[in-house]
Amino acid sequence: MVFLDINGLSVKYSSSSGPVYAVDDVDIHLEDGESLGIAGESACGKSTLGLSIIRMLSGGSAQGKILFEGDSLLDLSESDFNTKYRWKKISMIFQGAMNALDPVFTIKEQFLEILNQHDFDGNFNRLILDAMNSVSLDENVLKKYPHELSGGMKQRVVIAMALLLKPKFVIADEPTTALDVLIQAQIINLLKTLKKGGMSFLLITHDLAVLSEIADKIGIMYGGQIVEFGSSEEIYKNPKHPYTKGLLESIPRLHGTNPKYIKGTPPSLLDAPTQCRFIERCPLAIEKCKELPPKLKTKTGYVRCWLYEEE
Repeated sequence: MVFLDINGLSVKYSSSSGPVYAVDDVDIHLEDGESLGIAGESACGKSTLGLSIIRMLSGGSAQGKILFEGDSLLDLSESDFNTKYRWKKISMIFQGAMNALDPVFTIKEQFLEILNQHDFDGNFNRLILDAMNSVSLDENVLKKYPHELSGGMKQRVVIAMALLLKPKFVIADEPTTALDVLIQAQIINLLKTLKKGGMSFLLITHDLAVLSEIADKIGIMYGGQIVEFGSSEEIYKNPKHPYTKGLLESIPRLHGTNPKYIKGTPPSLLDAPTQCRFIERCPLAIEKCKELPPKLKTKTGYVRCWLYEEE
């Protein structure tokens, strides 16, 4: 069964300098039970992609198709989407737990606000305690204010809020950023446990090592586009796009060659090039790369690169 099918998704923002396409012509296909990882440099469109799925774009407009269990999310009214999907079937762990929590309300008050907003009719306390237990937090945390919690505890509270109404799909935007290594490991183990229980994730991160733990499929984003999409095994063992190869080569390893870095900077999306967006930084660029790259099929996805035209 097709779980999530995104076709030709673009997200446009207006600016004084003209339109900005933060996400440009993205295609994603997930089967039921699969989880997706999105990786790439800062400002490449990762968070905008996640926000477009849960329809929480601020000032941006999305075009294309987002099909979730067969329903077209972008064609629903705001009222219908909020009633049937937001937080009930699709929720989000926002980037930066310290900014996601309101400093003037206790943790329990913030849980209750979510339940009231979504017209939950049932045992409030039982549901909140179940969510707290799922992230290994004591119920005493509910009486505290955000400033009384450590960074790791705040992150787990935000995760518990995303799990509150037991959604099928959770968008996790940098859930381990700014956490120490021990807490990072706890969060990743928690996500793996939830995945085994049947929950699917869209995990947004800079850390390719984290994606290898959770994602069944991976999309590599650059300049607002997914330049390579495929199974985790194919991306890690047989990467095709030069940018994907560069990211993997930049990961420090205990043994082997020293990590490399990708020279240069990403293109401005204010004036996105019509040619391959990686051409200025690509060590393998050829003359044809001055044209708009195609989406060429691979074993499990696609790659935007002229080097594989003959394949």
